[in-house]
Amino acid sequence: MSECCFDAALNPLMVSLSNHERSDPHRILPLSLRQAQGERHPPMSLVMSEYYSANAPCRVLGLGTVSYVRAWRWQRALMQARQEGRVPDLLLLLEHSPTYTLGLRGDAGNVLASAEELAALGAALHRVDRGGDVTFHGPGQLVGYPILHLKGPWQDIHAYLRALEDVLIGTLADYGIAAGRLPGHTGVWVDGNLKIAAIGVKISRWVTSHGFALNVNTDLCYFDRIVPCGLRGKAVTSMERLLGAPVELGDVARRLARRFGERFGLRMEGRRL
Repeated sequence: MSECCFDAALNPLMVSLSNHERSDPHRILPLSLRQAQGERHPPMSLVMSEYYSANAPCRVLGLGTVSYVRAWRWQRALMQARQEGRVPDLLLLLEHSPTYTLGLRGDAGNVLASAEELAALGAALHRVDRGGDVTFHGPGQLVGYPILHLKGPWQDIHAYLRALEDVLIGTLADYGIAAGRLPGHTGVWVDGNLKIAAIGVKISRWVTSHGFALNVNTDLCYFDRIVPCGLRGKAVTSMERLLGAPVELGDVARRLARRFGERFGLRMEGRRL
């Protein structure tokens, strides 16, 4: 997608978001990225009907399936807009087509497959500007990209990472899954050895981008081509594997948005996009 086409798709959303502060706080966004792109209506779309009493609004955007590169461009543009105060805090929730990403200082040796093997899988590989090592994104995985202006006590990267873990742990608890932390390793784990959610973030001028990936109904075979997060001797799991049945991704997204608002003290607002 050219930068020109990208700008044409993104600018109407920027205008809509920038008008948010001057409008009824319960008003629904009149234009979505999906409409601007002219793409199919996403199956994972969110309908947020509840509003939470909190200090500030946070827009939840359910974007369906988006290529990694396109979502990365959106994040960069929205991060700049948030730094300039042109948009409110945002939570982007989406799925990606099969993609491997390697953090800024990640070890390329943790990608076990050749470029030809990845191409045969229909998967892309990108080195990106986040923390962490290598991970996989693909269908059945709920990816969240918070674009937040961190203020006051939240201007602490460790506090922010622990809060993201809390959101994911709470969401999993809603399904009866007991998850927690593994000391020294960012992310969310089950039984101390199975990683169910990865976290990798970037913070610039105290505005966040990148975020987390929760394995809901993910095909875990894709992880066989990497050393996930650079941690040898550890394995990955998913909600589907633990519960023995597929889980409705939209329901997970709604529960996660609620937990996110509670943990960060934000009033979550959104619509079907």
